[in-house]
Amino acid sequence: MLVVGLTGGMASGKSVVSKTLKELGLSIIDADLIAREMVRPCEVGYQEIVDHFGKGILNPDQTINRRRLAKIIFTDARERERLNSILHPRIVKEIKKRIQGFKERGEKIVIVDAALLIEAGQLSLVNKLIVVTVSPKIQIKRLAQRNHLTEKEARERIATQMPLSEKVKLADHVIDNSRSVKKTIKRTKEVYNQLRLTITNKKE
Repeated sequence: MLVVGLTGGMASGKSVVSKTLKELGLSIIDADLIAREMVRPCEVGYQEIVDHFGKGILNPDQTINRRRLAKIIFTDARERERLNSILHPRIVKEIKKRIQGFKERGEKIVIVDAALLIEAGQLSLVNKLIVVTVSPKIQIKRLAQRNHLTEKEARERIATQMPLSEKVKLADHVIDNSRSVKKTIKRTKEVYNQLRLTITNKKE
């Protein structure tokens, strides 16, 4: 089975690529969705987060207010590291479990969609890496609009991740999302065909 990492940066357009690959029939392991599951009120990770960050990060229904938590972790590196230390080991464990499940089911290609795959030191989980990139100017503009941030806030948040230019150096496949969605989808389909070819060549 070919395990393919899909990563990028904030507002780089990774979700468009992931959606397209799913529509093409590939199974997706979404690290962000797993993280959301880990912080549900019934989960152990939830209690650790609330114990550390306080009840001020909670909504009236006791769920975690992601916007409030983000404001804390993106202005304090130590707090960001603390959150990562709570979540990352659990997320990685769940990703490994799901990879094994897909392998047992006979899947040919599985996508691990994870924004912090490289930063978390988990490249060994995958055989190939797709990096979705975008120009810094467009990335800042998109993030500011999407998350209702100032340009300065958007720059600061992007600066907490490895630069896309560095991630691209580690990629087996690069998808540039600086232009239209149509072109991004077209490029994603090209990468999909290359992945299928990799599987075929392995068999030979």
